[in-house]
Amino acid sequence: MNYDSEILFVLNEAGPKGLSIRKIAMHVFNRCNGLFDAISLEDVHRYVASYLMKNSKAPDSIIERTNMRGVYRLNLNNASDQLKFDFKDYVPEDADCVKTEEDGSLSLF
Repeated sequence: MNYDSEILFVLNEAGPKGLSIRKIAMHVFNRCNGLFDAISLEDVHRYVASYLMKNSKAPDSIIERTNMRGVYRLNLNNASDQLKFDFKDYVPEDADCVKTEEDGSLSLF
């Protein structure tokens, strides 16, 4: 499992207020746990806590701590890192030039 991308996704959804380590771990656990791939909540919590602490130490890191203890959010001050979070579909500028295929199926009406 790739918990790193799930942590970043959850923090992106949380917004500027951020989330506590416990809530982030629960979201990651719920998104990654499955019927045939059971994982331990304690392992996920330990990984999330170490990942957040490790990646929030530098001032230009993508994750930052808030004023509240144990609450993390995305660092919105560093504009270059925000390119990593462009979740929109890419539409080329010359989208009008793209060939559209004709529907060759028969109409019922």
